[in-house]
Amino acid sequence: MLSDADYPGNASGARRAKKRSSGESPGDGQSLRSSGRQITVRVKRTNNPPPGQSKRKATDTEEEDDQSEKKYRKCEKAGCSATYPVCFASASERCAKNGYTSRWYHLSCGEHFCNECFDHYYRSHKDGYETFAAWKKVWTSNGKSEPSLKAFMADQQLPFWVQCTKPDCGKWRQLTKEIQLTASLAETYRCGMKLSNIKNEGPDQCSQPEDLRVAEVADSWWHSMLILPPLFKDSPATPFLVAYYPDCVGMSPSGPPSSVSLTELRADHCRAVQPQIPGLCPYFQPFYQPNECGKALCVRPDMMELDELYEFPEFSRDPTMYLALRNLILASWHKNCKEVLTSQKCAQHIIVRGLVRVRCVQEMERVLSFMTRKGLINTGVLAVKQPLLLERYRSKNVIVIGAGASGLAAARQLQNFGTQVMVLEARERIGGRVWDDISLGVTVGRGAQIVNGCVNNPIALMCEQMDIKMHKLGERCDLFQEGGQITDPAIDKRMDFHFNAILDVVSEWRKDKSQNQDTPLGEKVQEVKKNFLQESGIQFSELEEKVLQFHLSNLEFACGSTLDQVSARSWDHNEFFAQFSGDHTLLTKGYSVLLHKLAEGLDIRTNCPVQAIDYSGDHVKVTSSKGSHWTAQKVLVTVPLTLLQKNMIQFNPPLPERKLKAIHSLGTGIIEKIALQFPYRFWDNKIQGADYFGHIPPSPDKRGMFSVFYDMDPQGKQAVLMSVVTGDAVTALRDMEDKEMVDECMKVLRELFKEQEVPEPLHFFVTHWSKDMWSQMSYSFVKMGGSGEAYDILAEDVQGKVFFAGEATNRHFPQTVTGAYLSGVREASKMAAM
Repeated sequence: MLSDADYPGNASGARRAKKRSSGESPGDGQSLRSSGRQITVRVKRTNNPPPGQSKRKATDTEEEDDQSEKKYRKCEKAGCSATYPVCFASASERCAKNGYTSRWYHLSCGEHFCNECFDHYYRSHKDGYETFAAWKKVWTSNGKSEPSLKAFMADQQLPFWVQCTKPDCGKWRQLTKEIQLTASLAETYRCGMKLSNIKNEGPDQCSQPEDLRVAEVADSWWHSMLILPPLFKDSPATPFLVAYYPDCVGMSPSGPPSSVSLTELRADHCRAVQPQIPGLCPYFQPFYQPNECGKALCVRPDMMELDELYEFPEFSRDPTMYLALRNLILASWHKNCKEVLTSQKCAQHIIVRGLVRVRCVQEMERVLSFMTRKGLINTGVLAVKQPLLLERYRSKNVIVIGAGASGLAAARQLQNFGTQVMVLEARERIGGRVWDDISLGVTVGRGAQIVNGCVNNPIALMCEQMDIKMHKLGERCDLFQEGGQITDPAIDKRMDFHFNAILDVVSEWRKDKSQNQDTPLGEKVQEVKKNFLQESGIQFSELEEKVLQFHLSNLEFACGSTLDQVSARSWDHNEFFAQFSGDHTLLTKGYSVLLHKLAEGLDIRTNCPVQAIDYSGDHVKVTSSKGSHWTAQKVLVTVPLTLLQKNMIQFNPPLPERKLKAIHSLGTGIIEKIALQFPYRFWDNKIQGADYFGHIPPSPDKRGMFSVFYDMDPQGKQAVLMSVVTGDAVTALRDMEDKEMVDECMKVLRELFKEQEVPEPLHFFVTHWSKDMWSQMSYSFVKMGGSGEAYDILAEDVQGKVFFAGEATNRHFPQTVTGAYLSGVREASKMAAM
């Protein structure tokens, strides 16, 4: 039911204007005055006496006019447009309504309460005091801001406003005081809707004019005249943020108390307690908890990020409204990431009293669009029917070169935004360095297959969207020696400690070193180790030395290179940024299912190797090696780093010297894989359910040769092992025939399981990424003399026409499918912002 009293712009307001014109006194409560719009029209009083009464003296008439002027008082808030305020509270029997009061209390331009209603709640002998005191107690126990009477009025007494959901209406209506707004009411409300058994007042309530104050809300000055920021009730973000003071994150402290002990949560300075939300994927943790840091793709719910401040500078002084909206949006998206999150879905959850709700819903559109453009929401494998962004954020057309994770991510985002996209891929398949093989009875990734750190990882998001379960990898990794012995875990733990201590010393050494003072990581590790042994007098046993070699082979696996090529100064440059935490998982169905879902509905041209990119004109011209030509406003290059280093694409004009230098300062790492299918699982008894086991190299020259074996079927049905070749072993085995490689691997397995018979493999495959024409690498690393800055330089666009993505352009998350995917999302966002 609408409150159609006291304000112009509706039927009853029009009737009151008619009465006034016939000479009715403005003191009768039938006024044309609005507390929002400045209306200066005054009805002239008549001094003609009614029949039967004598005319008063002139002096009496003057006194009457003086008294009438005292019946009105302006709002004292400088800049307030309300010439004749109206009290919204009507709490006191002596409420001024739209008449005189000794003081008006301003909440917004259009919302005031009188001094009589202030006293009604504030004075201890008044009837309303207990209501205010009870509210104040709850507010003080839950919140941090002052429990002022103005806060009470805004939180408890202002009427709610709701928007008609009829497509051809959309007008805002004020609900009567007794009606509580809920998400379901906001979702279904129509003008004249029957509420509390009140009948409709006409056949077409949508035809009634909208309150004049609503139009003012959109003006920029209106927000600056708001006394208190909006604090939402029942926000979807509430269960995520129980450890925060609600009013610090845009929510009302007067809401129902949490089942979690807030005192305990807020007093715990030692650990971050992650709230358990029923039905929510445990890998979705979009908000930092108090005292938590260093978690990728996480935001502080009580602070704006730098890019948010840049986009919304008007909220820099008081970010409460922005935080309330952003937190609501993020929470809503993570609660249901399988459908497009629209402003309509979000608006129904904005539960806040007063006209500020109108402003919040208006701002919601902007915030939602920004977060969509940045890839924070409405991302992943989501397919959309309508463009997600307004036309001004769309390029006319874009060509993406390369259909790997980064190219497909960008193309999916851009197409969802409403941009025309074409993807050119040199191979006859999509996926790039993601290439899954199912020939052995289970999915085995020839390229990537493991997700390192699932919390907030977009790979986990896409798995959730597709209902794909990931297999959590256990921590146990027994180290087997040739001869079959299992290494004492105490020795492994001790050498792991020494290995990490060596790397810590390297970290200390580099703190005061410039790029010119770099040295190979392998050389530095040996130097630190030698100094440690000399100074400590400790002597490693032969087995301990071998275990240390195993850990060094793992480091080479991480870098994708021999350690003599890797920069000691910058080998782990990305660790200075927040990284993905949580479980490491195996994608048992492979990455390909995700990439093929990303590719659905995209215009992808396979067997189209790009030979040249000419960006000298207004548009970019792309030429394939077969002579085909295409033009576009923008081009995104996502080819592997090796192809850029070998100039396999000719740029006109040539790429800037700064970018070329960065391209050659990074290394192109190689690892190879071998997968073997056996007639039965001969390893089960020995590894006892572990997901993998390690191979201690018998000598340093054998380091990296099948150092870890992975059980590729966690269900224990298929008998498939996969192993990796890293470091110098890649060069040693590069020219072998596949069967020779298998024979070498089988020699190792028979040494590790010497106490039993190891059967011949039924089937196998061996990768050759170093010989793959369109890759020639696995992933990037920082070469000696280089720095992590090269990743940022590689990511820079050229003239706003040629853009770059791929794992080698992601300084924060290089070497991973996650990093490649996010680089594509980043470039789509960058194009949309231009």
